[in-house]
Amino acid sequence: MALLSVVLPSYNEEAMIPVTAQTLRQVLSGAGIQYELVFVDDGSRDKTWKEIKTAHEEDPQVHGVRFSRNFGKESAIFAGLANAAGDCVAVMDCDLQHPPETLVEMYHQWEKGFEVVEGVKRSRGRESGAHRKSAGMFYSIMSKAVNADMSRASDFKLLDRKAVDVILEMPEKQAFFRAQSAWIGFQSAQVEFDVQERKAGHSKWNTRSLTKYAFSNIADYSDMPLQMITGVGLTLFVITLIMAAVLIVRLIIGCPATAVMGSVLIEMFIGAVLMIALGIIGYYLARIYREVQARPRYIIATKI
Repeated sequence: MALLSVVLPSYNEEAMIPVTAQTLRQVLSGAGIQYELVFVDDGSRDKTWKEIKTAHEEDPQVHGVRFSRNFGKESAIFAGLANAAGDCVAVMDCDLQHPPETLVEMYHQWEKGFEVVEGVKRSRGRESGAHRKSAGMFYSIMSKAVNADMSRASDFKLLDRKAVDVILEMPEKQAFFRAQSAWIGFQSAQVEFDVQERKAGHSKWNTRSLTKYAFSNIADYSDMPLQMITGVGLTLFVITLIMAAVLIVRLIIGCPATAVMGSVLIEMFIGAVLMIALGIIGYYLARIYREVQARPRYIIATKI
């Protein structure tokens, strides 16, 4: 029988580890699926690792990988993929917002021959209107970058061993799992799910971390911000010409003070745009610098 590996990135999830392990054991065993659970402790500060060890003692199919420090969710996903032994590998959140029952449906799609089975959000749960709009804008950019529809994308995916090996062979260190799993192609299918409420604990994501996450991944997969600089530059050039013409006319008709103020405003506007442009270029250069350093995505302290 084929083995299903389930990768579960975990950061400060001591309350969820036993619940998740027990729930997945019941669901997968009940469906007659041979499985292993790979919890990846992403440098948690609570008792997450202790709970993983306890879960392993109760069920030898529970395995654990512990980072030396916090490296982030993407690194935890890739560590889980690298340490998964299954014929197919699923990635899902440890908080059970990705429903385990959907995992069974995804597994059956894999049995039919699909090599990438994506969990797509039918609903996004409780999210503010601003969050929905910003998420929509982000995924619109990413969809164009990877040439695939990511409007309802999530980390909830099931990949054939072939697809997993291809992703692990990609050399970039700053990886984005959602985009890479869409970019590789292969025979794919989609399974809809409704985002569930957390059963315990609280989300580790806030506005700041989500914004940083979005900018980071846009820079990795799209040159749109660099193209925007050119567009803004051309627009600014036209605006400057128009304002310069207006100021010359005012100066001719005897309004020198207005001309001086306008000149100062133009200089301030141009300066602000240049600073923003340099900031965007600098962000890309910083990411290139980190890639050139070729440091590992993560450091494993210990395994179970």
